[in-house]
Amino acid sequence: MLDWIANTDYATWVRQSWGWAVALTFHAFGTAMVVGLIFIIALRLMGFFRTIPYTSLNKLLPVIWIGVVIQVLSGATLWASKPARYLADGMFQFKFLFVVAACGVTIYFQQLLNRETPAWQSAGLVAVRGNAKVWVAVTTLLWAAVLVAGRLTAYLGQLYHA
Repeated sequence: MLDWIANTDYATWVRQSWGWAVALTFHAFGTAMVVGLIFIIALRLMGFFRTIPYTSLNKLLPVIWIGVVIQVLSGATLWASKPARYLADGMFQFKFLFVVAACGVTIYFQQLLNRETPAWQSAGLVAVRGNAKVWVAVTTLLWAAVLVAGRLTAYLGQLYHA
């Protein structure tokens, strides 16, 4: 099955033309969208960027999910070019685990924001407290782990699978 995927016309095009560069560019932009916006939300919830109302943070979440879709589609394109190599790469497996965990936590985080931001805004909180801070930290750390694991997959995978 993996050989069949790697030998499709699409995977061959990705490997042998400018398809790899295009997919990698989209993957980088998707990652930047997700990680950048998660960090902006996290910093606001920790008390920075006080001029941004809490209720405005919810408007960033659909853009984050667009970034996730871009990551998934471009990542699948990159993966299809060398599926057996990526599946054998332990760092890729960690990255994939982090992506799944980060998406799951982000769904909960989005529900938390939708539920709590009106109350935080009306209370005039400078920074959120308690359980919300834990979810802010967990979400941010998981997406940072996706970013780091992705870079390590690119570099360590080449070292061990040259």
